[in-house]
Amino acid sequence: MEGPTPVSALIHAATMVTAGVFLLCRCSPLLQYAPNISSLITIMGGMTAFLAATTGLLQNDLKKVIAYSTCSQLGYMVFSAGLSSYSVSMFHLSNHAFFKALLFLGAGSVIHALSDEQDMRKMGGLLKILPFTYIIMLIGSLALMGFPFLTGFYSKDVILEIAYGSFTLEGRFVHTLGSFAAFFTAYYSLRLLTLTFLRPVNGNRVVYEHAHESPFSMTFPLFILSLASLFVGYVTRDMMIGMGTDF
Repeated sequence: MEGPTPVSALIHAATMVTAGVFLLCRCSPLLQYAPNISSLITIMGGMTAFLAATTGLLQNDLKKVIAYSTCSQLGYMVFSAGLSSYSVSMFHLSNHAFFKALLFLGAGSVIHALSDEQDMRKMGGLLKILPFTYIIMLIGSLALMGFPFLTGFYSKDVILEIAYGSFTLEGRFVHTLGSFAAFFTAYYSLRLLTLTFLRPVNGNRVVYEHAHESPFSMTFPLFILSLASLFVGYVTRDMMIGMGTDF
């Protein structure tokens, strides 16, 4: 969270943070013989999704909002694994990697433009200065909140459906918490966009005079990730969670 932004993007999207979910999925044969442990995993995952989403509502640091959203999405993956839907958990893990890397690198682009300023309260009015960064942050945020037919929708929606359709006490419990967490996710994503790009300028004049769009070496990876955030969920859904899949 406090590290350099490209490192944050790598850790939160692909490596350290998500290793626990991958391990749960690899241990699925063991967990199938321990239903009580699976129930515990389900409940802990649901509570994590809810707690991290409520924490993200109140953060003012641009990267901390995105970091707590990672924690919330990991809660979804964990309670999906607890409900024995390991393939859906892995599907959300792989989908989440694209839009979370996009959001972190987009945040890096904003921080770079504003001379390393991370406090959203000192931003605003960046829509005219950083139009490309705004578009990719909008795509990443919509994918994160599960906007229909973007990448996040295909896995997040299925996780909530599985929780609702499990007809167990813990399933209903995590479905309720997950639905609230999804609402909070939409709220803090829109708050991030509004405070950073849409409201009147609230920052230092000297900083804003030097604000600029990132160079090609930073914007090209953002463009690739934005395409992935739009289409990967649709393209890979039958491979990962369809009826005839090997997963």
